[in-house]
Amino acid sequence: MRTLTRYVGREVLFSTLLIFTALLMLFAFFDLINELRDVGKGSYTLANALLFVALHLPARLYELFPVAALLGTLFAVAQLVSNSEYTVMRASGASLLQLGWAIVRVGIPLAVATFLAGEYVSPPAERLAQTLRAAAKGEATGVVAQQFDSGFWFKQDLTFVNIRSVLADMTLVGVRIYEFDRDLKLTTVRSAETGTFAGEGRWNLEKVSVTELAGDAARVSNTPTWLWHTVLRPSILTVYQVAPERLALSALYDNIRILGSNAQKTSRFEIAFWTKVFYPAAVLVMMVLAMPFAQFQLRQGGVGLRLFAGTMLGLAFFLLGRLFSHLGVLNNWPALFSAVFPLVVFTGVAVAMLWYIERR
Repeated sequence: MRTLTRYVGREVLFSTLLIFTALLMLFAFFDLINELRDVGKGSYTLANALLFVALHLPARLYELFPVAALLGTLFAVAQLVSNSEYTVMRASGASLLQLGWAIVRVGIPLAVATFLAGEYVSPPAERLAQTLRAAAKGEATGVVAQQFDSGFWFKQDLTFVNIRSVLADMTLVGVRIYEFDRDLKLTTVRSAETGTFAGEGRWNLEKVSVTELAGDAARVSNTPTWLWHTVLRPSILTVYQVAPERLALSALYDNIRILGSNAQKTSRFEIAFWTKVFYPAAVLVMMVLAMPFAQFQLRQGGVGLRLFAGTMLGLAFFLLGRLFSHLGVLNNWPALFSAVFPLVVFTGVAVAMLWYIERR
């Protein structure tokens, strides 16, 4: 049985990686075509477009893993059926549970890889991609800006500004303004809890602490509000923002906490948080869902029909997830329910089909 488990696992892994590579190349090609429309804007060149597509690959990797796992398992199982190997396995006493475990063993490291890609690789790569594209296209003209883990930084003349977080309504949270003189000596540090756009290059900062440095002395004062004049506009901040669905769990948690403390809606970030927590499990569910298709002995176009059915299942899973995410935000459904329901539905379908096939 150990030999059988290794053989099935090897076939599934090879097919999954093959299909995953094909899907990744296909979507990268589509992304490149989309970026070619912007080539020539500002200093955005073909090399910039290729770099953006390359940095966007980790996000695509994260999105495509469940569908690739489904199609790869379907393809591998279809090949076993076509070669009558599956029939021999069942006739020799191998149960669906044993064959399913052989597939799940392959799925576990793939699920872990999905989590790592979505948590540690995709968010910084996506942030860097957005920053480089904005700079090359000249969408942030007038400021030198960069997004880091510590927040949004930009430079204007002799002033450096750090903004820890930007809320969905463009409210600034955790603003620090460092002012230097012409000798590049720090003269003033202003810290504000929040800031809102007041129009015409002005931001209204609240709960402001001002530290003025003169020689070896420092004077600290506080003011409830301060009108900040700057070239920074909400449109510039929008360029550098990353969608909640592509943020790391830690960043999502911080946004939920900050939004909650400011009495703002957190539903979109909460749904994105729980979706990200359970998303790696979708890899395993998709692979198990492919198992029942091994029972259909299609003589004409068997593999093609199975792959088509798998594509439809993957598309249904993707669309159902998006649907419940949007409905959850609009109707204020519990975030955990909105995030997990599509996964529960497909898990139930997989278990029901396996139970029916094993009992018939």
